[in-house]
Amino acid sequence: MVHRDMLSSLDRLKQRASAEGFELAIASSFRDFSRQTTIWQEKIDGKRAVYSSSGELLNVGEMTDEEALDAILRWSALPGVSRHHWGTDFDYFDSLAIDEGYRLQLIPQEYQENGPFAELTGWLQQQVKDGNAEGFFFPYLESAGGVAPEPWHLSHGPSAKAFEALWTFERFIELLDKGVWPLENAIRQRAEEIYQYFVKPTVRR
Repeated sequence: MVHRDMLSSLDRLKQRASAEGFELAIASSFRDFSRQTTIWQEKIDGKRAVYSSSGELLNVGEMTDEEALDAILRWSALPGVSRHHWGTDFDYFDSLAIDEGYRLQLIPQEYQENGPFAELTGWLQQQVKDGNAEGFFFPYLESAGGVAPEPWHLSHGPSAKAFEALWTFERFIELLDKGVWPLENAIRQRAEEIYQYFVKPTVRR
């Protein structure tokens, strides 16, 4: 599911990608709070893979809570502060570039040089650079000090703008005080730091 305000822009982008020989497909779009919480808990429990910034598999079970928190935050936003909650953002891939049965991992190697989605990624990045991407941009193309680069993550700027403005530190603390986050104690000890490096950067272009 995606936000209705971006549907026409997304359709145009997909059509233009198709004309270039790509099939712009969505791997993950809207996620609710419950789904994001499940992703976090599965990573803590070792039921879902956690990767380093370079794409190496990590063993969260051997980490302290603080180390696990940093490792998971690199790739997964805390429930309630993910851009995926808005329906304005999605993770993409080129379905024509892979065989049936390919297991999509959403790791940098798939989108970098020699990866199956490198050509589509290069085309999309050029459209954004030229201001010709139907309002879409890459919120995590470069690391802002916390969140790892995610070349697979696109956001529709005009639709996301209103949501971006809501993410103040006060709202972050409201969620923290509700006691709904995994690793809550580790988060509370570094609340301002986590907000600055893993929440606030998501509103930057």
